[in-house]
Amino acid sequence: MYITCLDLEGVLVPEIWIAFAEATGIPELKRTTRDEPDYDKLMKYRINILKEHGLGLKEIQDTIATIDPMPGAKEFLDELRSFTQVIIISDTFSQFAGPLMKKLGYPTIFCNTLEVADNGEITGFKMRCEKSKLTTVKALQSIGFETIASGDSHNDLGMIQASKAGFLFRSTDSIKAEYPELPAYETYGELMAAIKAAMD
Repeated sequence: MYITCLDLEGVLVPEIWIAFAEATGIPELKRTTRDEPDYDKLMKYRINILKEHGLGLKEIQDTIATIDPMPGAKEFLDELRSFTQVIIISDTFSQFAGPLMKKLGYPTIFCNTLEVADNGEITGFKMRCEKSKLTTVKALQSIGFETIASGDSHNDLGMIQASKAGFLFRSTDSIKAEYPELPAYETYGELMAAIKAAMD
C-alpha cells in the first residue's frame, strides 16, 4: 500500500519562476525554495516584484505555456504510475499547474491557489494547509499508506524525512551537504531503481 509523493518543479518540470525571470529579464525572480526556506516570505517577495513591474497572472501563464517537462519526466511518471499510486505535492498554484499537468498526462497534483484581482494582478495566495507537503504525507500515512517521497528543495525535506523512504533528486550541493543521510540521485533511472527497491 504505497503512495509515491513527488515534488513538481526541479523534479519533473523546470522551475517556473526561473523561466519567468529569464523571460522578463528580472533576475530577482530567480529566487526559489532552494534559496529561501521560508515559502511565505518568498511568495510575498515575488508578489511585490510583480507589482513593481506591472506583471500579472497572464504574463506568467504565457511563459508557462512555453515550458516542457524535463527530458524523460513523462516516461518516468508513466512507468511509476504503472505499478504504484503517485501524487505530485507542490507548493505551486493551480493557476500555474494546469498546462504542465496536461503535458505530463494529467497526474494527480495537490497544490495551492493564487488570489487574483479582476485585472489579472496577483494580490495574494492561499496555501492548502500549513507545511502542506509534510501534512499531506502524514495524512496519507494516517489512512494506511506507506509513503515514498522525493524532491529537490528545502520545502521537500519534511515529506522526505517523514516517509518510509525519501530521496533528494537533482538537489543543490548545499542541501546535499547539509543532509548527507538522504540518498541523492541525478537521473530518473536511479530514482526509479531506488523507489522499486524501497517497495520490495
